[in-house]
Amino acid sequence: MVDIREVPEDDIARAQEHAYLVFHDRPEPEGRARHHALLSRCERLGAYDGDALVGFMAAHPFRLSVPGTELGCPGLTFVSVAPTHRRRGVLTALMDEQLRRAGAAGSPLVCLWASEAAIYGRFGYGPATQGLTVEIDSSRPLALRIDPDPRPLRLVDPADALAVIGPCHEAARHTRAGRPSRSPARWAEEWLCEQDEEDEELGPPRILALGNPGEPAEGYVLYRTKHESDDGAARAPGLVRVDELEARTPAVAAALWTYVASLDLTGTVRAWGRPADDPLLSFAADRDQVRITAQFPALWLRLVDVKEALTARSWAAPVELVLDLADPRLPANAGRFRLKAGPGGATYETARAAPDLTLDVRDLAACYLGGTRVTELVAAGLVAEHTPGAAAALDAALRTGLLPHTADEF
Repeated sequence: MVDIREVPEDDIARAQEHAYLVFHDRPEPEGRARHHALLSRCERLGAYDGDALVGFMAAHPFRLSVPGTELGCPGLTFVSVAPTHRRRGVLTALMDEQLRRAGAAGSPLVCLWASEAAIYGRFGYGPATQGLTVEIDSSRPLALRIDPDPRPLRLVDPADALAVIGPCHEAARHTRAGRPSRSPARWAEEWLCEQDEEDEELGPPRILALGNPGEPAEGYVLYRTKHESDDGAARAPGLVRVDELEARTPAVAAALWTYVASLDLTGTVRAWGRPADDPLLSFAADRDQVRITAQFPALWLRLVDVKEALTARSWAAPVELVLDLADPRLPANAGRFRLKAGPGGATYETARAAPDLTLDVRDLAACYLGGTRVTELVAAGLVAEHTPGAAAALDAALRTGLLPHTADEF
């Protein structure tokens, strides 16, 4: 049996080496220092076999935007089990203890990004947001169906970035569900770090803001560039990697996309982790020039306290249904409950009536932010609909104006 307990600060370096072993990683000293600083701000759990650390996970103290509000939602990271202790219940023990602690702390949600998607469903996690990789052929001018916002563009010094673009980012968080809070330290270490951790050929972060002088930014783009390279047969044009683009209006977005697509000595713009309803995909005049090259599950969500999660969020339409919910890991969530919700609020109480829908907690988590339709899960055989129209009614109530989305990988 392993012992699950907190990892003290003086054991962080050992936890890092454990994680690097599991993930086959070998960061440079700067990366190691950044990871150490990150882990010092996280809750840390270790699995110890005697004195040996054989399992580890950390949790960011996030708050997550959900429809109508935000909720406490630890973000799991560095989840790892030593290769000598695989398939011995170490991960299960870590997960169960983390869920217990999240519930005791009053956090109704937990989230993560899955390194292996097959793992986390059995712990009650469902993929709650989707991400796209979008590429623009910028060897020619970007063709658009709308006019870009004509207001001035200005480059922002990274030292001033948080003051200039931070309010715009925070406002955007509350227009889309699924976005974790971002501390000044996370801004500095993850988004504005001089050297990109994954690609040393990329240049430093560049921040471009749009808006009249003296007024709040109406939008911004955070990007890095890479010079042209020799692919063995010909010179490949430079790359613009868009890490984040926020815009209050489609015209602002058009101005920002036009800028990054017009940078000299580059031929491709690549934007990872864009929302599935990105306006660019509609106002681009030539979809051969603007292409989706990948789609993937992004943020995975776990409902720790289903009642608190459902009654805290806002609802788009009235609905009254009895849900028969399965949750093998957290029995307090399991059972038959009547959900009565609408624009005025929600109640969720034990019920004896026949269920309208039978579902697993992982599938409710996938639908919770409005990014997955219950009707799709019924069609896939994952949710049982006992009352015709029940799934469509729940979809209408869960609906949000914008799809949930985040590019905050952790």
